Amino acid sequence: MTEKSLPDTTTLREKAERYLMPNYGTRDVVLVQGEGVRVRDSDGKEYLDFLGGIGVNNLGHCHPAVVGALKRQAEKLLHTSNAFLLQPQIELAERLCANLGMTKALFANSGAEVTEAAIKLARLWSRKKFGEDRHRIMVFKNSFHGRTFGALSATWSPKVREGFDPVLPGFVFAEFNDLMDVDEKWDDSICAVMMETVQGEGGVRPANSVFLRGLRQRCTEREAAMICDEVQCGMGRTGRRMAYQWAEVLPDIVPVAKALGGGVPIGALLARGEFADVFQKGSHGTTFGGNPLACAAALAATDILFEDGFLAEVGRKACCLWGLMESIIADFPEVCDHVRGVGLMQGLVLKVPALLLPAIARRHGLLVGVTAETVVRLLPPLIVSDEDLEEGAAKLRAALTEFRDHVMEKSRAQ
Repeated sequence: MTEKSLPDTTTLREKAERYLMPNYGTRDVVLVQGEGVRVRDSDGKEYLDFLGGIGVNNLGHCHPAVVGALKRQAEKLLHTSNAFLLQPQIELAERLCANLGMTKALFANSGAEVTEAAIKLARLWSRKKFGEDRHRIMVFKNSFHGRTFGALSATWSPKVREGFDPVLPGFVFAEFNDLMDVDEKWDDSICAVMMETVQGEGGVRPANSVFLRGLRQRCTEREAAMICDEVQCGMGRTGRRMAYQWAEVLPDIVPVAKALGGGVPIGALLARGEFADVFQKGSHGTTFGGNPLACAAALAATDILFEDGFLAEVGRKACCLWGLMESIIADFPEVCDHVRGVGLMQGLVLKVPALLLPAIARRHGLLVGVTAETVVRLLPPLIVSDEDLEEGAAKLRAALTEFRDHVMEKSRAQ
């Protein structure tokens, strides 16, 4: 990355404390520049980014193709109402449907928004087809679908839901990867089943193929919509275009977002068959969803993500990262337990709470996240090189050494 004039970090922190709501807690690092798999803060320190904007930066930071598309589109048209047809929006819908086995698309601005739309779509479909008493949606323990009220109500975590009761009714929680529990809790009021194909905030837990195929069979036989939430795990993150493709199933409704825009906010709700025409005029809408700028970015991103051979390389890199994590587990048995996940969406599961680890890792020049309190979530950009993976593993080793010493010292003190 080239050197640029850097802002005053202390002043920015003071302004942030004064003017920003504290819903993200204390934040000390001011990121000002990114390129590829690296970012730089306002003090000039460089970091290897294995957090990836929580699954957004699949193509890394400021990918030239995305930046170029944004510049070209910004000179033509930034925004207009969805009362008009927009060429980038139409072209993106065609590309997504053609590549993912879907029929039609609806665009919004985020994963939570398209999850809300999925809930509405499933309920409206059921209301039109079966009547009023068939409206409940089966969701799963350890799920996270977003923070807006519908998505929040479908989210398992009591911590995330705390203080917002009463949440919306109409959701029933079953055990993830457990078809017997699904059958026990299924009744005639169920109109849809919605799951993250890989649970992200729940600890990087993939749905296994038997589970997904079983859900597909049950949804077909019992006339319920199958919704696969691919907001975080889609767009090549797992080594397939969509994570459900590992099980060779085809859902009815698919919310996708995060990496779709190559760093620009955009979400898409994809639907197939009879579900594609449920929304009619007035059923749903958005002011900014599918705007030309975001769609131009998404077209540039999908040019790369859907390119022949790209995902095979992601799979190879995933095996490399998995091997590096297995080696780390062997060398840090005091704090590390196992690794789980799929593709370049991996979780290093610790034996102890890992909430201090991201701050320690930052001191060593590595950005990682923690989910489900004990899982170090690794979401490196899909363009990461073998050398980057090895460097990231070395930085994580250094951080784990410091973290392990802290844990051991704390244990002795007790």
